Amino acid sequence: MRTEIHFHQTTTSTPDQFVAALTDFGPGRSKLFGNSADAYLKVHHRGRSEADVTEGSGGIWERLHYDWSDPNHVVLTTTDSNLWGGASGHTYNFTRNLNGTTDIEAVVVREGKNLKGRALGFVLRTIGRRVLETAFENSVKAIEARNGAATEAPVSGTSYSSRKNISNGPAGSNV
Repeated sequence: MRTEIHFHQTTTSTPDQFVAALTDFGPGRSKLFGNSADAYLKVHHRGRSEADVTEGSGGIWERLHYDWSDPNHVVLTTTDSNLWGGASGHTYNFTRNLNGTTDIEAVVVREGKNLKGRALGFVLRTIGRRVLETAFENSVKAIEARNGAATEAPVSGTSYSSRKNISNGPAGSNV
């Protein structure tokens, strides 16, 4: 069963600043992305607009193909994992606002490939969404702080929705 969770956040960071943080695979990555512990981080390949990276934390890891060739649409596709398979991955869409802020639409897709993955997928569909939402909010705040962006700028609330999708069709970071 496939879990798809949607998040929205408005940030004072530009799309370029957010993508730069998302694709910074150096030490200290966990300060920006709590679910990406430095001990799990391994960059297999990095190009100008794509990378092949293994990351994770807490006994959960995944190998992701990052594609940021479109600076307003970044796709992380899970290519291997101890829990996730199928259409698992992350998609980030960025929209610049007239007031200088950026809307981020993030989608996390989880398709468990074994019993533990299916069980965790169920938890994410139910009570676990808030954990992912908090991690996303914390990443946005950390990236703003990294860029020295003023957090007093008008920022809309965060919202999320979750829906089950039985199809195994292709789908668009970091859980």
